[in-house]
Amino acid sequence: MRAVHVTEFGGPEVLRLVEVPDPVPEPGRLLIDVSAAGVNYADTHAVEDSYLSRSALPMIPGGEVVGRTEDGRRIVALADNYGGYAEKASVREDLAIDVPDAVGDGEALALIVQGLTAWHLLRTSGRVAEGESLVVHAAAGGTGSIAVQLAKAFGAGRVIATASTPEKRQLALSLGADVAVDSAPDGLKDRLTEANGGRKVDVVLEMTGGPVFEESLAALAPFGRLVTYGMAGRQAPQPVHAAQLMGRSRAVVGFWLMHAIGRPGMYREPMAELLAMVGDGRLAPRVGGVYPLGEAARAHEDLRARRTTGKLVLDTSR
Repeated sequence: MRAVHVTEFGGPEVLRLVEVPDPVPEPGRLLIDVSAAGVNYADTHAVEDSYLSRSALPMIPGGEVVGRTEDGRRIVALADNYGGYAEKASVREDLAIDVPDAVGDGEALALIVQGLTAWHLLRTSGRVAEGESLVVHAAAGGTGSIAVQLAKAFGAGRVIATASTPEKRQLALSLGADVAVDSAPDGLKDRLTEANGGRKVDVVLEMTGGPVFEESLAALAPFGRLVTYGMAGRQAPQPVHAAQLMGRSRAVVGFWLMHAIGRPGMYREPMAELLAMVGDGRLAPRVGGVYPLGEAARAHEDLRARRTTGKLVLDTSR
């Protein structure tokens, strides 16, 4: 089979399309003929070995696939040991979700990581209550674009989107955000407060790190929650001390989707809700780019350069 193979850690340049043996699934696993594989920002960390979990060489990147099983089921699944950027993949049977006909490949891929992440950011970690104000950073991206839509569907109050360009801010508004502001860190706290009518905000979904994290924390109202789920800027924020949290009754909550996998009610049930919402039109995941399998490096380059919106997909037929 064709697969994107990594034999040394680095940037997009280490992603090379080669021929490798087909995977042989062990008991409890399914062999998938992959029609499309999802590209996540976490993949860019995995190939340079800077992710939360360590990578091992050689590797086939990619943590999510959609395709057909040997008995014809159409499923979307997490690839628990990577392996997604390939024409075939072996996945755990308990991580495979049947995809309704009404849901496209790209939409299904948008849900299995970004959709689940957005759901848990709002429900599990952020615990956004009806009427609360919410900041969604990178609101035109894969997770952000779904989080904006879910927040409105779940009853959040004022949804404030941030994005780096006017076009991305307009996209966030079209998805339901009440206001969209520039994501640049300089003066971000003041822009967020102004966007909330001069009041500090209740919840922030943050995945950039560095000064964006710091400005977001400063923008929190008493009893506000900052949920951190990434570090796309590849810069750690200043350490947070207990007195900073106690002084304004603020909370910082971390989230990593892998901790939800295998816990009762945290995987299949949210996915069922998300798939139903797509099926009846309440949620519209945005597929921002479809690349041939052999152009995985270009997908990583575009993602790291912030040239993309929505979900990025690799088409294994090309």
